[in-house]
Amino acid sequence: MAAPCQGRGDLSDDATAGLVAALAFPERVAKARSEGSYLMANGTGAALRDGSALRHSRWLAVAVADRPSHATSAQIRLGAVIDERTAREAAAHLLAVGAEVHWEDGDVVAREVERLGAVELTVRPLREPDPALVREALLEGLRRDGLGLLRWSADATALRARLGFLHRTLGAPWPDVQDDDALLARADDWLEPELSRARRRADLARIDAGQALTRLLPWATGEAARLDELAPERIEVPSGSRIRLDYGGEQPVLAVKLQELFGLARTPEVAGVPVLVHLLSPAGRPAAVTADLASFWQGGYRAVRAELRGRYPKHPWPEDPATAEPTRHTNARLRRG
Repeated sequence: MAAPCQGRGDLSDDATAGLVAALAFPERVAKARSEGSYLMANGTGAALRDGSALRHSRWLAVAVADRPSHATSAQIRLGAVIDERTAREAAAHLLAVGAEVHWEDGDVVAREVERLGAVELTVRPLREPDPALVREALLEGLRRDGLGLLRWSADATALRARLGFLHRTLGAPWPDVQDDDALLARADDWLEPELSRARRRADLARIDAGQALTRLLPWATGEAARLDELAPERIEVPSGSRIRLDYGGEQPVLAVKLQELFGLARTPEVAGVPVLVHLLSPAGRPAAVTADLASFWQGGYRAVRAELRGRYPKHPWPEDPATAEPTRHTNARLRRG
């Protein structure tokens, strides 16, 4: 490259001052970010004082600047106007061109950037970015915006909750799937190969999170085959209904109409943990909550029966629920049957 002073012809005094300052302090050539605000090649922000005659300059060579410990940017005390050509020539050793792939504004951004140190000179889209860089950008997006970027069906969300319950209750070999950071630390184990094929946010939304999570099940130990035994999706109650369990809280919840549990003396358990039974009225509204059905039948049931049988006279409200026939139906259906 030609020396900065070559091919310039006669320089004005101001241009000469700028060239000298740029050659003396190449790491402090600076490009405007907004009026009066600059970014120097060394990555430091810098600002001109109000009223400075240099505030409209696109490029500066900063000769003197100081940065108080509490300030977010340096204060330019002495500088000179330069042009981009001078900046490029004076700080030629800082010139670099490279691919930059990262997560920005909710999606992958891939571009080729020419930089003068920290200062961007030219930017253009990168059509065929390195897949490894794209993968890292997608992981960055998942860390920043959360695993909700994946496709979470109701079944996938339920599976995550079931596995979370087993991890809390039994520990290893059941994986920690409730913590996003823990899952992302194991991205190679459960998000591949889909993650490596993805190129943008829309591709993440096509990844079936539930199917991917099954890769974390303890297949090697054989425990994976016990998932439905230890944390079943549904429990069959005395009426014959198969009721879905909710594992979203600390304790599994079984929400079922009270009449369907007649005759059930012992609270159901999963993985040795009693479920929290939400007893519902015939209209499906909460009537009582218990983790001890035997105690409820002996005590709480009487209060619930007294309150609700007048509202729902078509439904059975036996005095002794322990010996009553469980049912999903009204008294009229029972008589006809």
